[in-house]
Amino acid sequence: MAYPSAEKVGQRAFDLGLISERQLQELWSALGSRNVKTEDFLQLAVRREFLTNYQVEKLVKGERSGFFFGPYKVQYMVGAGTFARVFRAHHKTTGEVVAIKALRKRYSEDQKCFQQFLREGRLGCALRHPNIVQIYDVCSERKTHFLVMEFVEGQNLRDFVKVRRKIEPLDAVRLMIDMTEGLRYAFEHGLTHRDLKMTNVLVSTKKQAKLVDFGLATLDDLLGEKLQSEITNARAIDYAALERATGVRKDDTRSDIYFLGCIFYHMLTGQAPLSETQDRVARLNKNRFLEVVPIRKLEPELPDAVTLVVNKAMAFDPSRRYQSPSAMLADLRLALQRLEGGDHSVSESLSGLGKQLTEAPAEPHHSVLVVESDPQMQEVLRKGLRNAGYKVLLIADPARAVARLREAPTVADCVLINAQSVGEPALAAFNALARDAITAGIPAALMLDEPQHPWSKRAEAGPRRVVLPMPITMRQLRDALGELVGAS
Repeated sequence: MAYPSAEKVGQRAFDLGLISERQLQELWSALGSRNVKTEDFLQLAVRREFLTNYQVEKLVKGERSGFFFGPYKVQYMVGAGTFARVFRAHHKTTGEVVAIKALRKRYSEDQKCFQQFLREGRLGCALRHPNIVQIYDVCSERKTHFLVMEFVEGQNLRDFVKVRRKIEPLDAVRLMIDMTEGLRYAFEHGLTHRDLKMTNVLVSTKKQAKLVDFGLATLDDLLGEKLQSEITNARAIDYAALERATGVRKDDTRSDIYFLGCIFYHMLTGQAPLSETQDRVARLNKNRFLEVVPIRKLEPELPDAVTLVVNKAMAFDPSRRYQSPSAMLADLRLALQRLEGGDHSVSESLSGLGKQLTEAPAEPHHSVLVVESDPQMQEVLRKGLRNAGYKVLLIADPARAVARLREAPTVADCVLINAQSVGEPALAAFNALARDAITAGIPAALMLDEPQHPWSKRAEAGPRRVVLPMPITMRQLRDALGELVGAS
């Protein structure tokens, strides 16, 4: 193609703010003349890092837009999706490197679409965690709508795995802990991801995993309504299919846990667990979930420490999955300890409190209301406390437990609330019991997982209201409850 003259291209780059006057003069001095080939001028500008190839391509086409988003100068495009493009950019004054996620033009003119995009971006701004890609700002300039985000030096998990074919169990567990930490943090702030897949996990050059695109699946749902004939986001359809097949609500965190398990499976085997298809009807068929090849069949030598976690996370029945990211995180941490210690043949339960208790149950002499949503932990606590002589009542929902105690405060001698599976609602229930005159006198204990330990400052504790930091043994738990009911 015929290029404009080098002088015209240089002047255009200067007029657009892509290069400074000093840089332009430096280029002319190095070339010794302005009467040079445009290609030579541009090659030198790229070599000296005054321009990028992305900027050069747009310049020679005569384009005058798309070089800046607000004060951020675009360096190159990182990737493109159905509804947005992602660019690497830097602040023209401070030099700060960021990622820009810009809504595509065809959706920027649709008010419903761009308002949803901006709304989800603002929700993402509230998430500040080392394992979640930070959204710094949400911007609109005329018909251009974009998010300013943390730029992660590295690659997405799909490319990371493709290069290695599959990931060694120890490295895979470390990456999974990062992902689950991010998911746990979001869950405790009332958000689900709804688009967990390999390309929505970024792996930094330091091998730290970060989740990206929290909440933006809602926009995919909206676009899906507009483009019925198009598969706008295959993973969004997978979520819908799983939830329809298992009868759970749209924002159930256990759906995120299932697809986090799919990522773990893929890392360990190098294969996606769900059959791939571009056919929407086939993708909605629940047999895709029922016909997953068992991970042991593909990789018989994998240690139980990882296969147990994969199998539980990917259980088709939601009640058999981990009930919260914290519960999954506990097993991943234990798996990490065992793998680091050289144990590659774990066969027992991975749950920290899950040792089987063999002593005969004692005669009940006190009753305890246990608030726990994880079926496995319900069974562990029921057996352990029953063996200590407690009549155990179980409720999964903290709000329902509070309502039950308000109706019948004598239904139990004490209350045990485990925040590990439930998250923030557990803390809210513990404090609600303290503030209500009817329930304030009921002895209560709140169990906090390791990442939740700072919550103890917000817990309304007292002589008959205690916070129990985890990890904790069954004996320690029994002793703590014994002191509570004894003091009452």
